[in-house]
Amino acid sequence: MLDLLINDGLIVDGSGNPGFYGSVGVEGETVHVFRGDSAETEAARVIDATSKVVCPGFIDVHAHSGLVIMAEPEHHAKVRQGVTTELVGVDGNSYAPFTSHDDFLAFFELNSGLDGAPQLPGSWSTVAEYLSMFDDKVATNIAYIIGNSPLRISAVGWDDRPASEVERANMRAMLREGMEEGAFGLSTGLDYPPGSYAGTDELVELAQEAGRHGGIYHTHLRNKLGDQFLDPVKEALEIGQRGEIPCHLTHFYQKLTHSGSAEQLLGLVDETVAQGQDVTMDCFHYAYSSTRLLILIPEWAFNGGPEKLKQVLRSPEGRERLRQEIRPRSGSFTDLMLTNFKQPHNRKFEGKSLAESADMMEKSEVDTICDLSLDEDLQISYVSPGPNLATLPDFITHPRTMIGTDAVLLGEYPNPRSYGTFPTILAEYVREEGRLTLEEAIRKMTFMAAHRLDIRERGMLRDGMKADIVVFDPQTVKSPSTVRDPKQFPIGIEYVLVNGRIVVDQGQHTGVLAGRGLRHGRA
Repeated sequence: MLDLLINDGLIVDGSGNPGFYGSVGVEGETVHVFRGDSAETEAARVIDATSKVVCPGFIDVHAHSGLVIMAEPEHHAKVRQGVTTELVGVDGNSYAPFTSHDDFLAFFELNSGLDGAPQLPGSWSTVAEYLSMFDDKVATNIAYIIGNSPLRISAVGWDDRPASEVERANMRAMLREGMEEGAFGLSTGLDYPPGSYAGTDELVELAQEAGRHGGIYHTHLRNKLGDQFLDPVKEALEIGQRGEIPCHLTHFYQKLTHSGSAEQLLGLVDETVAQGQDVTMDCFHYAYSSTRLLILIPEWAFNGGPEKLKQVLRSPEGRERLRQEIRPRSGSFTDLMLTNFKQPHNRKFEGKSLAESADMMEKSEVDTICDLSLDEDLQISYVSPGPNLATLPDFITHPRTMIGTDAVLLGEYPNPRSYGTFPTILAEYVREEGRLTLEEAIRKMTFMAAHRLDIRERGMLRDGMKADIVVFDPQTVKSPSTVRDPKQFPIGIEYVLVNGRIVVDQGQHTGVLAGRGLRHGRA
């Protein structure tokens, strides 16, 4: 007898092939697909999926959940939009391995405006220990990629300088050990110190090491490089080529500030692929970016680590230099909305723009950044215009693009994509605009990501695969989340299974924690 039978739905298996009507059975954590009549099949529970789509669970290839999910293991924002697996450790900012717990705590604080600063259920230092924190303790599966920041901090320290030969060897050794323990590759966030202090040659060496162990190179571009348009992409592709490793350009889109075209960016990718390099991308359909407020502060201020940064933020000399150099990344300070305040006396700034907050404090915008950052232990996040909405379809519909949320799950005003990325693709790109077929959209959300990361036995509905499953209504699925009211759960995501267990039942979270830490090379 099966544990569950999902009857008479349109099965879209993740391959990109046309959907077909049938039933999906679940036995333990394994899938069985029935194309014919399943009326004689016995099951402990039967779900009628008539007029519904049954597909693999969605895989988020850019998630900032690696800490916050430990504090909020039900993970409503993600699993209720159909996400069953997330890739964490992105943007070079990961939390294992660390050779010093003090360095871990310092990095934890520095990055708290991006990944949060929750109460943690325990401590760890290695990748193996970190992955064990998730097994049957969280709602979604977690795949992990090693950021170059912890490698650099452990081997080089916090200073802006080239790594020595010995230090590079130490970084390669730490990366190799982490890959052997289950990591899926190497990530970089080349706008985030201290990982951004790494030069191209250093990153090539690390990429080579990850590639030797079957991993990928997953990169947030060095956006301030050269022309700030094509040059950041060229560096990433060079690292992939020289490192002999698949290259993944994460949250890849044309910025509002780019003077060039989407065709130029995508053409560069297409040329590289035509030359034989393996390149993929991810994107989302939202006009807003979000990250830690500290990204506005120039790299020199981070030289030496978080305590040196705080000294810069406090000192008159540091502030004077910051006033000369800090500029909005896009738009203006009026467009930059602050969130993630913990101090009660600062909560009046929640959802206010930086310009409004500065007026309320009767200070300049730069002094406001400095004072609030110090008062909030560096934890502030923000949401602002970023992508060029008009060209996002060019990126999302590109055959080498999959879907990632880049969700920063912090504050009262997180980016609306944190709650709605996957339903928005189904509602807008498939149902309303017809930019993607249903089958192709689901492939981008499932098997394409599993194949890219080399996640075994997931991403498709085939006999013997793991039972990560979504059942949704293709006529009603959508996200009501908006920039001013972001914490709204999707409509039309009716059932979500993780490892064969029902986590979302008729649109409601069951409280089941069926996720696990996935290990590269293992099912």
